[in-house]
Amino acid sequence: MEKDAQFLDYVVKGLADHPESVKISRTVDEMGVLLSLDVHPEDMGKIIGRSGNTAKAIRILLRVVGMKNNARVNLKINEPEGGRKMESSQVPQSDQMRSMDEVMEDLKLE
Repeated sequence: MEKDAQFLDYVVKGLADHPESVKISRTVDEMGVLLSLDVHPEDMGKIIGRSGNTAKAIRILLRVVGMKNNARVNLKINEPEGGRKMESSQVPQSDQMRSMDEVMEDLKLE
């Protein structure tokens, strides 16, 4: 296993609750190295992180590892089998957009 894939394996398995489900494939083309990551559906949130910050940090570190080895490294996180995108009707009511009047009503102090 190449250094970049070893590094990704180490980091992701350290974050995951299901490290046995972590699968990494590595391809090289004229654009550089592409690491494709598959994880257990329950681990997706941990790997991506709030606002994608964990995934961004992993990508930055992979670029550093790649620079050390004179390669451009990119990461693709595959959506897990059976993954689902939430429809707006599935978003909890508290997370849906509220009107300005509703927000102002909540702010009124008694």
